[in-house]
Amino acid sequence: MNALLRLQSELGDIVSTAPIDLAASRTDKSGWIADGIPLALVRATTVAHVQAVLRIATEFRVPVVTRGAGTGLSGGACGTDGAIVLSVAGLTRILEINADDELAVVEAGVINQHLNDELAKHDLWFAPDPASKAISTVGGNIATNAGGLLCAKYGVTREAVLGLTVVLADGSLLRTGHRTVKGVTGYDLTALLTGSEGTLGVIVEATVRVRALTAGTVATIGAVFDTVTAAAAASAAITAARIRPAVMELIDPVALGLVAAYLGPEGSAGLPLGRGAFLLVQTDGPAALAEAEQTVAVLRASGGEASLSTDAASGDRLLAIRRAMHPALEQHGRVLIEDVSVPRSRMAAMFAAIAEISARTGIPIPTVAHAGDGNLHPNFVIPRGGEADAAVPDEIWAAADEMFQAALALGGTLTGEHGVGVLKRRWLRDEIGDTSLELQRQLKAVFDPLGLLNAGTMFAA
Repeated sequence: MNALLRLQSELGDIVSTAPIDLAASRTDKSGWIADGIPLALVRATTVAHVQAVLRIATEFRVPVVTRGAGTGLSGGACGTDGAIVLSVAGLTRILEINADDELAVVEAGVINQHLNDELAKHDLWFAPDPASKAISTVGGNIATNAGGLLCAKYGVTREAVLGLTVVLADGSLLRTGHRTVKGVTGYDLTALLTGSEGTLGVIVEATVRVRALTAGTVATIGAVFDTVTAAAAASAAITAARIRPAVMELIDPVALGLVAAYLGPEGSAGLPLGRGAFLLVQTDGPAALAEAEQTVAVLRASGGEASLSTDAASGDRLLAIRRAMHPALEQHGRVLIEDVSVPRSRMAAMFAAIAEISARTGIPIPTVAHAGDGNLHPNFVIPRGGEADAAVPDEIWAAADEMFQAALALGGTLTGEHGVGVLKRRWLRDEIGDTSLELQRQLKAVFDPLGLLNAGTMFAA
């Protein structure tokens, strides 16, 4: 009996070999399409299903690619040739909400927004807020250590994870972490598994920290600057003034021009979006209004034209400018969303480097940044075509290479929140060096001695 027959025998209808399912499993939101055809797609709905898949995969030496909602941006969960694609999107139970201890226990396939909808009934919320929160899973957020608009104030996903239940490569079950606020017993395997991109085990359940809903005013500020470097300098000045906004987002002039055309005059929220760069700032909590007024003073002193609103509808109009960024780009082609981070004080220099690369190569690089934490998302827009046109053109990778090297030279990192996946593995050594790379390969071998889990993700196969 081969692996496929064993899967079908043990798991029945949750195993699919339908061409449409296999094709869909080969790509994610990055547009990357993996080579070849997967062996099967398994739609697990229980932990026992996941364990069975990994036991069979180990027995027959078949690679496994774990997949959630398929919203990744680095190609790390795309079904490769001959692999079992293991979907955990069907593990959708919220097992516990404990308001007294401010924690929740959820399965890996729970959608981030669905969790927050349930938590709101208890006056609680889950802080990690990737842009894909309406469609991405908590398990996927953990596997990539996702960030988002609020992470400068409230932290990335790792800060919200207390414990994990993970199925290892041989099908055995590992439980890590704790339900307490503190806990330092042994090595911190929870932190190691968070952000490991499915290369060490399959996350099936998580105990996460949740927060009380913030009381008080929410104030939203939109500001326009003549140049993106001036806007970046203003955001650094806000940080230097010891103001901690919940949201601080920056859109460069190239991207802002596309957003202005996409929204039209009625979507401008009264700001001159046809020129310069846009900085969005939002404060929350009891001191929100005082912080917002202090922020406006910093922005105006930095040369910005700023508008402050505490009205929810007006605030939403300002937020809509930022939310329109990627829909505006997608009007012009397939969007490759890149992800670098630099120290906040070096953001202006990073924007300048991107502008120089763009001007020299002739490749537009519309860029948005989570300015509160120095995380930039330079974008490349690739004309749409069929699968034969799915590869990113060499000249774009060449420009991206220059961009990555510039980020490293400024003391930054190749990825702030999207992960290494497949698309960035060629640059991993440049950042972490030979010693760290070898140690990380050895760590993977401890968890996955046969090299079956997400083979090719992070490290070249």
